[in-house]
Amino acid sequence: MNFQQLRIIRETARRNYNLTEVGNALFMAQSGVSKHIKDLEDELGIDLFVRRGKRLLGMTEPGKELLVVVERMLLDAANIRKLADQFANRDAGKLLVATTHTQARYALPRVVAAFTAAFPKVHLALHQASPREVVAQLLSGEVDIGIATEAVEEEPSLVSFPYHAWRHAVVVRTDHPLAKLETPTLADVAEYPIVTYSTGYTGRARVDATFAAAGLSPDIVMSALDADVIKTYVELGLGIGVIASIAYVPGRESNLKLLDTGLLFPLNTTRIAVRRGHYLRGYGYRFIEQCAPELDELTVRRALNPEREAALA
Repeated sequence: MNFQQLRIIRETARRNYNLTEVGNALFMAQSGVSKHIKDLEDELGIDLFVRRGKRLLGMTEPGKELLVVVERMLLDAANIRKLADQFANRDAGKLLVATTHTQARYALPRVVAAFTAAFPKVHLALHQASPREVVAQLLSGEVDIGIATEAVEEEPSLVSFPYHAWRHAVVVRTDHPLAKLETPTLADVAEYPIVTYSTGYTGRARVDATFAAAGLSPDIVMSALDADVIKTYVELGLGIGVIASIAYVPGRESNLKLLDTGLLFPLNTTRIAVRRGHYLRGYGYRFIEQCAPELDELTVRRALNPEREAALA
């Protein structure tokens, strides 16, 4: 048994059992992939995959259980390399963060500026993604840290921490009738066409639930992935906008007005997530602490590896 065989098992599951794609991903010939799988099955004395002729259709029950162990072993191997890098180059390396457009555009600039000033030798890469893509990239090990409002708290393989809380808000053109109301109601808002987030992004489900709970059926004329697009179409007169409150920047939105909607919409919590067992280098903990000062290294370590930290205490 060797690490290349383990990588092949993991990649085969990820590539939907297409050995040509597995070979391309691992820079191997398909015949070599097949041989490694057969050699491992012969060594273990069990079939790992369900077959129809030469085609793989899925994993057997032993194969599914083995895959869990394989994922853990490869994660631990990656952690060993990161541990060595940590002590060889304490303040140099890469930090990969997956996040949504709203967080990258409005919540993280201050954090990124402070982090890059403190760690000039660390290459910080922000991957803009949907909440589901953030989760997928964390689980696959493509990124170190994920930041999103949806999805991350639902995944048991991730540990997540509250980052910041926010509400949805309503923006209108300065000449819109709603701009004259001091405190518009939800019914007032529902009288006009609305431009807001696409399903699955930036708390859209909670927007829909708020209107439904009030017995209102808003006219959603357009949905978009980010607030900048929503505001653009509000400025064009397509409708009024329901956006994350942090996406309105006073002084920059000369043609728009943020309405005082008070507590019309519920609080949303954006969270910082890390995969359980993932090895974060020291500057990774510093990045999290820059986001939320209460999340110091010890607090995060205890959440990621409670048994290990308890044994060291």
